[in-house]
Amino acid sequence: MALPEPSSVKEQFGLPPRVIRRLQDIFSQHHEIDQVTLYGSRAKGNYRYNSDIDLMMTAPTLSWQEFNQIELEIDDMLLPWKVDLALKHQVDNEELLEHVTRVGIRIY
Repeated sequence: MALPEPSSVKEQFGLPPRVIRRLQDIFSQHHEIDQVTLYGSRAKGNYRYNSDIDLMMTAPTLSWQEFNQIELEIDDMLLPWKVDLALKHQVDNEELLEHVTRVGIRIY
């Protein structure tokens, strides 16, 4: 599956291409991550300027230390939006998983 080009991402997610590129750079430094999916209002296209960024990581072998490190790296980006980061194998909410499958867009 081809990842979206950063230049086409702005209109689709309401995020500057540099933000998507930086997130992809962060994820690429953690080899345990198989995939990252954007979901929620930004994936559906009904986001507002202050909508959070919902991300679901597929990384079954990722340790909690690595998860916390990724959160810190994203926090260091000083984004004006809240980033909600979730590990797919830790989510037991079937409705959320169905939502991610239905509307999610792979960004990494």
